[in-house]
Amino acid sequence: DDAVVALPPSTSALTLTRPIVNMLGSSSRKMAIAIAAALALALCAVPTARGQGDCNELQLDFIMIDGDATLQALEDDIVADLAEIGVTVTTRLYDNKTKFNNAMTSGDFHLAFSETWGPPYDPHSYAASWSTPDEAYYAALSGLPEPNTQEAIADMVAEVLTTTATAERQEQWADILTTLHSQATEIPFSGKSIPAVFRNRLSGYVNGLQQFEYRIDTLRVVTGSKNITLVPAGQGGLFNGVGRMDPHSYRPNEFYPVQWVYEGLVKYGPDGAILPALATSWDVEAAGDGQKYTFHLREGVTFHDGADFDCSVVKLNFDHFFAGGLVSPDYHGWYGLPGQVSSTECESDFVFVLYTADNYYPTLQELTYTRPTGILSPNAFVGGAASDPYTQNSCPVGWGTIVADGYPDVTCAGITQISGTGKWKFISQDTETVTVDGEEQTQTNTVLFERNANHWDASTDPSVVEFVTLVRYDSHEDVKNALLEGTLDGAVGDGVLDPEDVALFQSAEHEATFNVHVTDPMQNRIIIMNTAKAPTDDIDVRRALIHAVNKAAIIDRELAGLDRPVDALFPKNAPYCDLDLTPRADYDLQKALFLNCPETPNDEEDDDDDDNDNISTAGVAVIVIMGVLLAVFVGVFFYMRKREISGEPIF
Repeated sequence: DDAVVALPPSTSALTLTRPIVNMLGSSSRKMAIAIAAALALALCAVPTARGQGDCNELQLDFIMIDGDATLQALEDDIVADLAEIGVTVTTRLYDNKTKFNNAMTSGDFHLAFSETWGPPYDPHSYAASWSTPDEAYYAALSGLPEPNTQEAIADMVAEVLTTTATAERQEQWADILTTLHSQATEIPFSGKSIPAVFRNRLSGYVNGLQQFEYRIDTLRVVTGSKNITLVPAGQGGLFNGVGRMDPHSYRPNEFYPVQWVYEGLVKYGPDGAILPALATSWDVEAAGDGQKYTFHLREGVTFHDGADFDCSVVKLNFDHFFAGGLVSPDYHGWYGLPGQVSSTECESDFVFVLYTADNYYPTLQELTYTRPTGILSPNAFVGGAASDPYTQNSCPVGWGTIVADGYPDVTCAGITQISGTGKWKFISQDTETVTVDGEEQTQTNTVLFERNANHWDASTDPSVVEFVTLVRYDSHEDVKNALLEGTLDGAVGDGVLDPEDVALFQSAEHEATFNVHVTDPMQNRIIIMNTAKAPTDDIDVRRALIHAVNKAAIIDRELAGLDRPVDALFPKNAPYCDLDLTPRADYDLQKALFLNCPETPNDEEDDDDDDNDNISTAGVAVIVIMGVLLAVFVGVFFYMRKREISGEPIF
């Protein structure tokens, strides 16, 4: 009896047969319930006017870089989820970053994986990049309609960057992020954490505060050699070299070796604090429409090559990396500071002064960036301390001559050596020439760094690491096996190990042998949607896509739970981003179906045709079958009832 009551009362077969079933005794009733339940399940299969069969059939292009196993695994699940609401996805894989970037920046996509930049760049520098043509969001936002156009949002960002009052700045950021959220420009996917795995002969590791900040200076050797082997993650995942290792340019330069070798005036600390580095303190005061920053420089510092550090070296560096057209969006102008620095000067040997054009609030934070404001030894410039920033600039030779309207030309001469003031000195690298797809390439197998014992903040602990050798492996599986075999001491960063392998090293089976460190989520993985290309130019389509992706299930399945689902563009721990943005960008299949599978309206002038359209041919067939089954049910009922009354066995 309870079983019948517990079944959904709206189920048609059970509703129709309930009075009949209740006339039976308990034994025959159980048999009838089974038959009625089968009828109910069959009726549920009858297609109606609202359902997946009537979804808007959308065709989307999803662009990705080939070889990123993690993202490709996520893509498979996302594609499957979108299929539930009638969306067919064609995935285009690119064999290199350049081709992928060209497709992204030209707007030749509907969907593309991206991620925010994390600290210290979020939200201000990431938002400023939306106005830069070679950034993904530039193309993705170009289709936004009035009044919240791409230009309007860019104006809002420009205004907040020169707002000095913290409370007013918070309100302006809330307006910017609310406006962007309302346009549904991306699918917020997960908060990305950065793992590090070390064999237990090493201890003391402290997580970095940025995606590629690997604090190997905090490691201590518990047992064995003070020379360690390490696989760090680069911008492309698995370690594949360190690039030019100059502090004034970008790819193929990797972030972490530049952080190890070079330093800036200030550095980024916990909770966004600006900490002393080559400057011990600073003063800020008004100066015309802008501000005057006076930096008191650290004395007694030497570069790895023995050159002395003083104000003349700082000014030389600033003259080079902010010369001429290098401040344009195609080069260093992807963020705000290059366009804000109006002049620099030395008040004394250890006092450096920087003037800004406006009251630009992120000035100190942007001076913490790994590049391009790291300080290079004067001996490393072409022309030495007398190097000309326009004819012998430190920018890579491959950049050629920088020509930009309104600026003097800059000729790039590169650098002559790798020398900074950082905690690690570059010693050597082992390379070889290999043939890939018929082309010869230089492959880096190992890179050796030595601890800078003369660093101004060098540890006196006798258990510090003395040498670090970076080692190249062909696959994530090879890295895992090397760790298990003990031939590798550590793996740091996202993309060196598969997520399930990180979980393996965290398991009880290996916790006695390995130390695993995972940061809090520091940047958000997102899927950018192109607002300028149909059908993702339709906001209802974009909203449907957002609600169709079951992020939590995908993260558990593909990322071993290392990430966490998010519902906003920026992490909530980023400055000014702890907002409750609605409607939430969460998984809600019913909302997604509502948006992309609308109910077919009845046409009052042709009710008969509409009624026929609302039930498919398959539906008609099912109804006919149901009629037969119902007749059988009634016949079986009366047969069972007759035998039950007479006291005979039911069958």
